[in-house]
Amino acid sequence: MTLDAHLPALVIMLPLVGAPLVVVIRNRAAVWAFSTAVSWATLAVAWRLLQQVLDQGVVSYHLGGWAPPIGIEYRIDAANAYVLLLLCTIAAVVFPYARQSVDDEVPAERHHLFYAMLLLCQTGLLGMTITGDAFNVFVFLEISSLAMYGLIAMGRSPRALTSSFRYLVLGTIGGTFVLIGIGLAYMATGTLNMVDMAHQLRAVGANRTVQTAFAFMTVGLSIKLAVFPLHIWLPNAYTFAPSVVTAFLAATATKVSFYVLLRSVFTVFGVELAFEELDLARVLLPLALVGIYVGSLVACFERDVKRLLAYSSVAQVGYMIVGLSLANQTGLTGGIVHLFNHALMKGGLFLVVGCVVYRIGSSKLDDWAGLGRRMPVTMAAFVIGGLSLIGVPLTVGFISKWYFVLGALEADKVWVAVALLGSSLLAVVYIWRVLEVAYFRPSPEGARAEEAPFWMLVCTWVLIGGTVACGVATDVTAGVAAEAARVLMAGVL
Repeated sequence: MTLDAHLPALVIMLPLVGAPLVVVIRNRAAVWAFSTAVSWATLAVAWRLLQQVLDQGVVSYHLGGWAPPIGIEYRIDAANAYVLLLLCTIAAVVFPYARQSVDDEVPAERHHLFYAMLLLCQTGLLGMTITGDAFNVFVFLEISSLAMYGLIAMGRSPRALTSSFRYLVLGTIGGTFVLIGIGLAYMATGTLNMVDMAHQLRAVGANRTVQTAFAFMTVGLSIKLAVFPLHIWLPNAYTFAPSVVTAFLAATATKVSFYVLLRSVFTVFGVELAFEELDLARVLLPLALVGIYVGSLVACFERDVKRLLAYSSVAQVGYMIVGLSLANQTGLTGGIVHLFNHALMKGGLFLVVGCVVYRIGSSKLDDWAGLGRRMPVTMAAFVIGGLSLIGVPLTVGFISKWYFVLGALEADKVWVAVALLGSSLLAVVYIWRVLEVAYFRPSPEGARAEEAPFWMLVCTWVLIGGTVACGVATDVTAGVAAEAARVLMAGVL
């Protein structure tokens, strides 16, 4: 067999094997170089997997030679190949960026542990995305979560520990709900293979066990996704984690949870159960819209840029849930494309914050006075990322909101379209607050700052530039997202 036949296993094994090797290597420079090489190799594998799926259709990989549903299957279609590419792209940008940022924020004697946990976190997120086995979803969820708790706790503020502990408590509750949901679905079907489970669930029908399983899965994943009002772990986790960790988690963790929720709703349990029998949209759509407005309003009053962007992420999760709740292909395309677009936008913006923290040691808004003149290249990246977050044309944010509005109109929910357009005005307010301080307030007397190191700026501009490039050439994002939405709306493969 050729190497191409084993790419599904390779995309997991590279970071999984890399993590313990990093602990053995220990040397700071070697650890960073090795981790970066692993991230780029994983990106190459993910890109090749996406090409295979687009050319050949669904790729099914049987671990240990045992055919499903008895054996564990890795199953890749347009939807999760798209998410795999996103995860690996973010990692391939974050690892090169991390060298100087981690030197500044993490004690030298912990660098090998930091990079090992970052690789393990990537492993867990990739595994959740690629596996076709329901119990494996829980296993990989726990791998990524345990690594996240450790990464957040490495922040230099004492509040990083309390933030990590709060996330641990809520994350454990979320994981327990997911496990109970999987157990109940197994009780009803006698299988853990998700395709086989989906077929069995349609044969069993919407009995009370199935409905309860669906409810537990939805609530558990909503906690991990930070759906309002289950978001209380997110603001502090993003604020007090090291800058590299904040950027990585903001761009990947909630996106994978959203993908698993999509897979659970549309593939495993099915549209009929979710939207006809249980009327999921009646619950999720109002929560999503309230979350958009609450997250945006709180961001308007925050005095810390990290925390401001964290509450903005709560609002952006609301947008993705709106796309799911519309239950049509256009709205779902918007949700999936926003998964990719928000990763570019928020990942890039948090890298900007990391650049500023590296130079001035603070993410407090008042300390950013005059940075537009002292760090012009860095702040220009924030301007473009902010415009994309607002949804200005020629940026990826505009593409997402275009699909959301079209999906709402297609579902005869004009009020949803109006609410989404109105929410963009709040994004203007909180982005303007940062720009007003950076460009229109004088620098403190004696304050000095220079641009961030070259490679930190390059990595930041890769993501920020992507928000413009993918906003102009939409084939890679909206095109693949439309195909992924078609696959999900089709139900069982």
